[in-house]
Amino acid sequence: MKYPHVIEGRFISRPNRFIAQIEIGGTEETVHVKNTGRCKELLIPGATVYLAVSDNPARKTKYDLIGVEKQRKNKATLPVNIDSQAANDIAEEWLRKHTDALIRREIRYGSSRFDFFIENGKNKAFLEVKGVTLEKNGVALFPDAPTERGVKHIRELAESLKEGYQAYILFVIQMKEVHLLKPNDETHKAFGDALRQAAEDGVQIYAVDCRITKDSATADQFVKIEL
Repeated sequence: MKYPHVIEGRFISRPNRFIAQIEIGGTEETVHVKNTGRCKELLIPGATVYLAVSDNPARKTKYDLIGVEKQRKNKATLPVNIDSQAANDIAEEWLRKHTDALIRREIRYGSSRFDFFIENGKNKAFLEVKGVTLEKNGVALFPDAPTERGVKHIRELAESLKEGYQAYILFVIQMKEVHLLKPNDETHKAFGDALRQAAEDGVQIYAVDCRITKDSATADQFVKIEL
């Protein structure tokens, strides 16, 4: 996926989870943050960030914070896409390259709404996508904040197996230079427990990393998962 117009800025602060203060060309601007997660290890004062420019005059903010150069000790910075809405677009682009099945987004099942419904002849499947932006020493971790909604979705995804559907979870790791994905039990063990139970029940779980530039994000290579 590609953003039509992206500019560079410098991170100053994040007053709340929805907005950030960014220096753009010497001027401080209030921008919308397209990720309600913590992102504390990414959004550090002085970090280079990337902003998608909106052409909608009705918006309160002109810019969306979509990416950051992650600062690392004794290593070059690592570009990370933090746009939580991008994960589904990245996944759809990747799916359409690898299958000619019918793909529909945002399909309700039970009391949940799954990201994708995929139908290929008699085979019908639900797919839930999780965008990952937290990385420690080459290990991607999800979630970066407690997510009861995520636990609920995983459990209902497993329930769909009983009615003959196939069920998948795809973790879209919105960066490169990771070799492993693990559930972040330290932050939300209930999510990890639900994920492990879903795998036992037959939900198929995959992870893929992404090639990131300041204005694009593309799914690239599968990453090993350790539950």
